[in-house]
Amino acid sequence: MLALATTTATVLADTNMPLNNDTVTPGFLGFGVFLAIGVALVFLIRSMNKQMRRIQAPKEADLKQQEWERGEAARAEAKSAAGSSSDSES
Repeated sequence: MLALATTTATVLADTNMPLNNDTVTPGFLGFGVFLAIGVALVFLIRSMNKQMRRIQAPKEADLKQQEWERGEAARAEAKSAAGSSSDSES
């Protein structure tokens, strides 16, 4: 790979063409690559937006409800555990 890069650099350096705005341009190939990257970017953004819409994030009200239900369940369990331990002591 290094030999290919060295050979390419040597061939390009031997052309003795003056480098200015008329001889160094990206051309149609550069434009095509730039256009292809732009089109790919548009499709990637569309796909990302579609995936983001599919995400089902929990709402804050649902989270508060679940927290309240867990607290109530813990209180009921503690109350039943306290009631059953006092029954076994008698």
